[in-house]
Amino acid sequence: MKHFTARDVISRWDVLEAHQRATANTASEFLDTLLARMPFTIKAIQVDGGSEYRAGFEQACQRLGLKLFVLPPHSPKLNGRVERAHRTHLEEFYAVIPDSAQLEKLNIALYKWERVYNQIRPHQALGYLTPAEYINKYHPGVASKKSHMY
Repeated sequence: MKHFTARDVISRWDVLEAHQRATANTASEFLDTLLARMPFTIKAIQVDGGSEYRAGFEQACQRLGLKLFVLPPHSPKLNGRVERAHRTHLEEFYAVIPDSAQLEKLNIALYKWERVYNQIRPHQALGYLTPAEYINKYHPGVASKKSHMY
């Protein structure tokens, strides 16, 4: 199973989804999820050098007009915010979910956790605001009208 995480580095807003495998097709599907669930317009994406972020994924980014930045191999420090997000989700979500969870049920649970993480759980790095509160307080004009944030 492959867990995808996207994080806005300013607000720490996360979008999460699990797929059976990590392929360009599943990464492109996650891109669609990301665009639907981020509360603001995405202009650029940074990814690690995984093979799932090549070919079809690159084409999807071009088609959507997204700038794509690919990190060099073996450089997790350059992707520290996402690595930290993975740790948080591992400790606070996956630690309480059974390993045998089916993909569909896992994604429903991930979506519920995503909403808690973004809208209920305070973040120390944001002065104990949630990502939604942070965006509303410091960047009130960026949230789109179609946002599910509120």
